Amino acid sequence: MKILHAADLHIDSPLRGLSAYEGAPEEDLRLATRRALEKLVQLAIESHVDAVLLAGDVYDGDWQDYQTGLYFSRQMAHLGRAEIPVYMVSGNHDAQNRTMRSLRLPDNVHVFATDKPETVQDEKAGFVVHGQGFAKWDLTENLAARYPARYGGLFNIGLLHTGLEGHAEHKRYAPCSVADLEAKDYDYWALGHIHTRQIVSEEPWIVYPGNIQGRHARETGPKGCAVITVDDNDLRVRSVVHHDLDAARWEHLKVDVTGTNDIDQVFGAVRRRFQGIPEERLTAVRVTLTGATSTHAALWRGHEQMLNQLRADAGHYPHLWLEKLRIRTTGDDIGDSGADTAGVLADIRRVLKALGADPDALTAELSRHPLTGALPAQVKGPDGVNPDDQTWVAGLAEDAYQLVESLLREAR
Repeated sequence: MKILHAADLHIDSPLRGLSAYEGAPEEDLRLATRRALEKLVQLAIESHVDAVLLAGDVYDGDWQDYQTGLYFSRQMAHLGRAEIPVYMVSGNHDAQNRTMRSLRLPDNVHVFATDKPETVQDEKAGFVVHGQGFAKWDLTENLAARYPARYGGLFNIGLLHTGLEGHAEHKRYAPCSVADLEAKDYDYWALGHIHTRQIVSEEPWIVYPGNIQGRHARETGPKGCAVITVDDNDLRVRSVVHHDLDAARWEHLKVDVTGTNDIDQVFGAVRRRFQGIPEERLTAVRVTLTGATSTHAALWRGHEQMLNQLRADAGHYPHLWLEKLRIRTTGDDIGDSGADTAGVLADIRRVLKALGADPDALTAELSRHPLTGALPAQVKGPDGVNPDDQTWVAGLAEDAYQLVESLLREAR
C-alpha cells in the first residue's frame, strides 16, 4: 500500500512587493504553487499510490477568484482518471475561502465534514481515514479529542489540520498534544498547518510534510510531500519518504568575508557561492555577509550599489535571482576605534540590549506607532515590515547599530 500525504498547498498565494524589485521573476514565483501541485499529481500517478491525503489549506484565504478553484478541480480530476481517491480536510485558510465552499469537486475527492469527525473506509486497499475540517478560520477547539477509536483490521489514518504543541511560531488553531494523538492508537497521523517538514513521532507516525512550495524568503529549502509505504501483511509503516515538489526555492546564503580588504574580494566570495547553487529550479537567494572585515563601513555606505551589482551578477544564471542583501559584518579594526567612538558604540549596545530585554513591549510600541498604520499593504507581511514579529524587530535594531557604527568609523 502506498499513500501520498501533502498539506498547505496555498494555491495562488499572493506574492506581495515583488514588483518593487527590478528583474524579479514575478510570473515564475506567482505560478510556483500551481507547478508544485502538478508535480504532486504526476508523482501520485507514477507511484501508483492508493490514495492522496491533503491535510488542509489548499487555498489561501478569502478572495472571489473562481479560477483557483477550477484549476484545483482539474488537477483532482487527473487523479480521478487514474482511479486515485483524494481525502482532504479544510484548514484555517480554507475556512475563509468562498471558492472551496461553493465549487463541487470531482467524485474521487472526499472533503470531510466540519461539524464532527467523519470516517471513510477503503476495505479493498486496507485503510480507513478519520478526519474533520475547520468550520471557521479561528477554530480553537481540540478536534482530535473527538476522533473515534481505531478500526480493527485496517490501517488507521488521522487526517488533521492542527497547531500541535511546541510550535510557538504558528498560531495554535485546533490545538492538541502528542498525547492526544497517541491516545487514538492510529497508525499514521497526517497533519497540516506547520510549513516546516517534521516527523514528530514514529510510534505512532505523526508527520508534518510541510508545504509543497515556499511562498517567501522565510520558507527556505526543499518543499514537498511524503509518500508512505505500508506492508500489506502486517499493516505497519515501512517507510515515509520526502519528495521535492517545489518549482521555485528560497535560500539564505551566509557568506563569510572575514579578512577581505576591498569590495572586489567581497564580490568574489559571493559569486563563488552563486556558482554552487543547483540549476534544477528557480532559486531566490537572500545573501547575508558576515565576519570581520576592513570593508565594513564601505559595505554599509555602498549597500544599494553592491546589491544591484550582485543582482546583475546573479542575472548571468537563468535559475538565480538575488532577493535581498544583508550586511552583518563587523569592522576588523575595533581595537583602533578610539575611546570616544568605542564609548558611543558601547552606549548604543547597552540601549539595544535594554530594549531587547522586553521584546513584547518593543513590538507593541512599534505596532501602535502612527507610521506603522500608514504603511501601504505591499510593504507589510511576513517578509516585509512586520512589527509584530520579534525577529524582525531584532534585525531592525541590529541594522540601526551597524549603520551608526559604519558612520562613526567613516567620520574618524
